[in-house]
Amino acid sequence: MNRIPLLVRIILAIISGIFIGVIVPEEAIELFATFTGLFDNFLSFVIPLIIIGFIAPGIASIGKGAGKMLGLTAGLAYLSTILAGIAAYLVARNLYPVILERQNAGGMENPEESLTEAAFSVEMTPIMDVMAALIFSFLLGVGMASITNGTLINVMTDFRSIIHKVIEKIIIPLLPFHIFGIFANMAHSGQVATILSVFAKVFVMIIVLHLVYLVAVYGIAGALHKANPVLLLKNLAPAYFTALGTQSSAATIPVTLKQTKSIGVKEKVADFAVPLLANVHLAGSTITITSCAMAVLYMQDQAVSFMSMLPFILMLGITMIAAPGVPGGAVMAAVGLLESMLGFSSIMVSLMIALYLAQDSFGTAANVTGDGAITTIANRLIGISKKSPNLKNKQAG
Repeated sequence: MNRIPLLVRIILAIISGIFIGVIVPEEAIELFATFTGLFDNFLSFVIPLIIIGFIAPGIASIGKGAGKMLGLTAGLAYLSTILAGIAAYLVARNLYPVILERQNAGGMENPEESLTEAAFSVEMTPIMDVMAALIFSFLLGVGMASITNGTLINVMTDFRSIIHKVIEKIIIPLLPFHIFGIFANMAHSGQVATILSVFAKVFVMIIVLHLVYLVAVYGIAGALHKANPVLLLKNLAPAYFTALGTQSSAATIPVTLKQTKSIGVKEKVADFAVPLLANVHLAGSTITITSCAMAVLYMQDQAVSFMSMLPFILMLGITMIAAPGVPGGAVMAAVGLLESMLGFSSIMVSLMIALYLAQDSFGTAANVTGDGAITTIANRLIGISKKSPNLKNKQAG
């Protein structure tokens, strides 16, 4: 089963959930609801551990980088991520009232009230809330970066490996069954048509936003290097399509590194920036999470102002640091913020996960392709190379 790509498993879960939900009796739906309730509780318990396990070591490892190159590259990555999230919010706020005009019907305002309830539940109280986990992670990460003794860093690295295994071996394999249960319940209650209509429209909008983002960031890179941005983007196409297949920024690093060097970025800059950006630059994922969150809120007929969304986007940019290198890692890291800052319920989180995972590979592809542009911009601003002969030669050819 694990050999089947996650996207395929998610699609099969949605389709089979809809079909089964229409034909099975209430007792079967209650069984599915019980599983999804248990999974929701387990996910709530694990979220603070994910935050601590990945953000603290991520901040510590970045803090041990070298001076100007680190600060500039990380700053560009964060700025790119935040601007991408803000752009996604603005587009969604203005476009959703048009393309989702009929999708915020009364039946979706309080979906929990019409869904079948679980037969029983098991309380799994998190060891701390999300904001406490974030603050603790920042303090721990900064502290580990400032000390010379690596004992605690080694402990946290091992802890990250454990949490990575939990995500990879438990959460990700069970997610399709969780989504199956959610859609079976919604199909049984008659809500699924609205959800599918939203999925299709939001999916197309997100892909377009990814492409617009890449054109914009490569336009900036091309302007700084006095190079053709279309040519730069074309040279990074192998990284884009590799990420589509692997759904992993980390697995695409060798391709991104090779293609970035081929457009004239100095080897020293590329070797440092590309692996760093694979962990801290998730502009594509931020576009997806912001767009999906806005869609779920819109379906609930919940308006969200820019000043309410901005803190979420700013925190999201930080939370994306060292997001797990597994499919769906970014949305797993963001679940805590969705619940604590945007007030997402368990059903809303489930819809969010399904929306995100349906196009996870495209978000990852936008992330790694954007890494090439950010590295190119950093190469210019750092001042290591005043000229880029490879770029000029490629244009001449």
